[in-house]
Amino acid sequence: MSFTLRGTYTALLTPFTPDGERVDWAALKKLVETQIDAGIEGLVPCGTTGESPTLTHAEHTEVIAKVIEWAKAKNSKTVIIAGTGSNSTAEAVSLTKEAVAAGADAVLSVNPYYNKPVQAGLTLHFQKIADASKVPVVLYNIPGRSAVGMTVDTIAALSKHGNITAIKEATGDLGFMAQVIQATEGRMTLLSGDDNLIVPVLSIGGQGVISVISNVYPKETGDITRDFFAGKLADAQKNFLKLLPLCKAMFIETNPIPVKFAAAKKGLCVNSLRLPMTTLGSAFEPVLLQAMAAFEGGR
Repeated sequence: MSFTLRGTYTALLTPFTPDGERVDWAALKKLVETQIDAGIEGLVPCGTTGESPTLTHAEHTEVIAKVIEWAKAKNSKTVIIAGTGSNSTAEAVSLTKEAVAAGADAVLSVNPYYNKPVQAGLTLHFQKIADASKVPVVLYNIPGRSAVGMTVDTIAALSKHGNITAIKEATGDLGFMAQVIQATEGRMTLLSGDDNLIVPVLSIGGQGVISVISNVYPKETGDITRDFFAGKLADAQKNFLKLLPLCKAMFIETNPIPVKFAAAKKGLCVNSLRLPMTTLGSAFEPVLLQAMAAFEGGR
């Protein structure tokens, strides 16, 4: 299956009801439609930003299915990359099959967290998922969350699997990413997993970003990648540098705590998270609000 990713893909947050007990489906639908109206290239439900660790299996499956339904109804070209990762290979395979059945265009599979497999285990884990998936698999390398990361050699080996076509790279190490691009020899698309590295990653051959900030500012974030690929490099750089202070503020506490607060301030959802995630500390609220105001005032 031919599949190319390019542009900005929103790591979609999951709105909850004020008590956190249920998914706020009306808010989720509004968020999806707002994203597509802003011209976003794709959506990534049930990732880290979507608080997937606290979703029940049934919620996880339903969030993905509803996002696909609503997104495709608005724009059939919107790409849906469903988060289906787990530290259990069998569970990741199961979640992947369910997402495929719901109509996902691709799946995002994170390094198995907590159990810290060796490189051979990582290789077999992702190969098993790719073998079971009828859509392309996007690897998600984020050692800061998972306690283990893939080496360049492991990624290069996995890129030879016909169904592993891309990687969300969140090491924050541009040198490492450049080595990945070189070692995979065009077999794998690399997407930035960090908003504060969008243009630097594009400059070394990356093809886009899976973004947190685009939950709140989808057009402004998406314009950076669109301008870059249109050859408007000065515009891309200028707008990226405008976004940079907000990138820092948006991670003042653990993601998705700040982006949930920001989204609530923009009327996209209520500021409700599920434990162990808590709402933004009161001392940080003015910092984020000031960053948002400065960004909006400078557009």
